[in-house]
Amino acid sequence: MESRQPARRHVARLGLIGLLLPAALGSAAQGLPAAATTESDEAGIEHIVPLAETAPRPAIVSREDAVKPAPLQPVTRPLPLADTFDVSLFEAMAQDLVANQRVPGLAMAIVHNGRVLSARGYGITDVRAAEPVDAHTVFRLASLSKPFASTITGMLVADGALRWDSRVADYMPSLQLSDPMAAQQLTVADVLSHRVGLGRNTYDRDIERNADYHNLVQRLSSAPMTCQPGNCYAYQNVAFSLIGDVVFATSGQFYSEAVSRRIFKPLGMNDASYGLEGIQASARWARPHVRAGGGWQSLTPKPTYYRLAPAAGVNASIADMAQWLIAQGGHRPDVLPAPLLATLQSPIVGTPPEMRNTSWRRDRLNAAGYGLGWRVFDYSGHRVVFHGGAVQGYRGLMAMMPERDLGIVVLWNSESNLPSGLMPTILDRAIGLPPQRWLDVDPNIELLHAQRTRTLPHSGGATATRANATPD
Repeated sequence: MESRQPARRHVARLGLIGLLLPAALGSAAQGLPAAATTESDEAGIEHIVPLAETAPRPAIVSREDAVKPAPLQPVTRPLPLADTFDVSLFEAMAQDLVANQRVPGLAMAIVHNGRVLSARGYGITDVRAAEPVDAHTVFRLASLSKPFASTITGMLVADGALRWDSRVADYMPSLQLSDPMAAQQLTVADVLSHRVGLGRNTYDRDIERNADYHNLVQRLSSAPMTCQPGNCYAYQNVAFSLIGDVVFATSGQFYSEAVSRRIFKPLGMNDASYGLEGIQASARWARPHVRAGGGWQSLTPKPTYYRLAPAAGVNASIADMAQWLIAQGGHRPDVLPAPLLATLQSPIVGTPPEMRNTSWRRDRLNAAGYGLGWRVFDYSGHRVVFHGGAVQGYRGLMAMMPERDLGIVVLWNSESNLPSGLMPTILDRAIGLPPQRWLDVDPNIELLHAQRTRTLPHSGGATATRANATPD
């Protein structure tokens, strides 16, 4: 492990060559740490990453290139999943995580080649009034909401209603930043790639204290800037949500209405909604849980980050998220055309701190970057499009591996980190890497699973369980 570190630092400093060279995109499938009350990505970013410290062109997409649609690549056949990929084993691992309420509830979806292999719930919605989590139980998505923001914006770009290099101030004339010229320079692409020029998580603490979003937008005029827009990266929630105002000014619809009309409804995301009222109106929804007295305590969701709809406003079930991954994988060109997906899922700025936030990142990632609402990783030489999210009592991860046409999403209703290991476990099996203990489950689970599948009637052996569709 030690010998890999200098090489990895060299790759991180040089940028995303390892990401972009294998990223042919096929068919176009293409300081606030995360805490109990903090909305952020799955792990906090520690510092600004200037473009000058990532890579020269063409390894990194320049500010000018970021506003141009990526060229449509020729259709290629996805690589097959490795023989070690077994959906029913992953389902058994998820079930083990909710045993004895290690985590109260969890939902997981796996899609491949435009098909749902599994979309199921595990555990319970609420320790005080237990109902089983199923495929239509609604979870709060936190920052998994961000790709919806970039996607609806990209649809408006495809319509010709705005451009990636459109100036935000053209739609928000009152917008002011502490540098008098910066507000006039800030583009749509800058906002969606966290290159606003502000310090990380600007005004998030104020959101947690119930501050109003519109008041905080006015206060951006006094927020310190670390660079000119487009020249450095720092993760945002308040500033990211400026895109909602742009969508409203462009489309004439409230942001949440635009996403519902153009994304949720066409994709059949029938359980999806925005905001606190949306989740509370759901037929079945998972309550957030925090640690209390050696167990779990369920809470009423806080409205705070729901005020930032583009950054953190979506609620959805695992059935919804399976359809979202299928569409983002290029299988719904009637809704999300391939050139749009190629643009959204291409890295723009390097984010090397992402490579050391968790054990699987430290061991598996050779490079990391951010595109338009998506992270893009070099995962042991394989391109992975990713986002994570966390808000009080909810967590989630979603990832796509375009070369295998594979998508994974895991949602859970607690502040536990235990389920985080599901995603790298599944990715490793998809590409045939040796098993690594990313997940704290019964070490005998594979043996027990193999014994159980061998005894199933008409199973045809353990291989018959691979990639089988699982009913809702």
